[in-house]
Amino acid sequence: MGSDYKYRRVLLKLSGEALMGETGYGIDPKVVEELAIQIKEIVDDGIELAITVGGGNIFRGLAGSAEGMDRAQADYIGMLATCMNALALQDAFERHGILTRVMSAIEMRQVSEPYIRRRAIHHLEKGYVVIFAAGTGNPYFTTDTTAALRACEINAECLMKATKVDGIYDDDPMKNPDAKRFETISYLDVLSKELHVMDSTATSLCMDNNLPILVFDLTVPGNISRILKGENIGTTVVSDR
Repeated sequence: MGSDYKYRRVLLKLSGEALMGETGYGIDPKVVEELAIQIKEIVDDGIELAITVGGGNIFRGLAGSAEGMDRAQADYIGMLATCMNALALQDAFERHGILTRVMSAIEMRQVSEPYIRRRAIHHLEKGYVVIFAAGTGNPYFTTDTTAALRACEINAECLMKATKVDGIYDDDPMKNPDAKRFETISYLDVLSKELHVMDSTATSLCMDNNLPILVFDLTVPGNISRILKGENIGTTVVSDR
């Protein structure tokens, strides 16, 4: 592995919205293609990569619930949306020569493997990218919480939270040009200031297991590699500053 990387086994959290790009709905092939190029670079360098993907570009459980749907039923539909995204990512990755496995928390033998922790770790050790689909398999849990849970289960060294801004700010940088970016911030500050990096369940799980969260801008090509090398292009959430 390239010795300039700070982390070896990592979990990348992708939101469904990140995959839709400018299209407004569904999956933008250009975004997925650019992502595959970035992923290939780090996997070729020996990084062990797992990915948790959301489903908000297709269906959001919370939105369905707000419209009067049963919350659990809406969440199950959202889980199926994450499976569609996972299969789209697998297709793009494999076209770039990246060995990929999709593991689903809801069993779908024809299109994915069931999630088994030891098998997931074995795939990572063999150099496969593992995409975790269908969340935790339980309603009421977000894909942020899934990302934190799976990262702990596979003994990842960090959780990478891909966003559209370059880190965590003390105010909304889109609205306030004087907003300041944190280089590092503690889990407790994220929770007490309600900074909404991830939901509180996910942040607490990372805090309890001392798992660093790297928040960075996915829209800039090459950022995945740069932040894994420790470059100051995002925000790291750690125990204490």
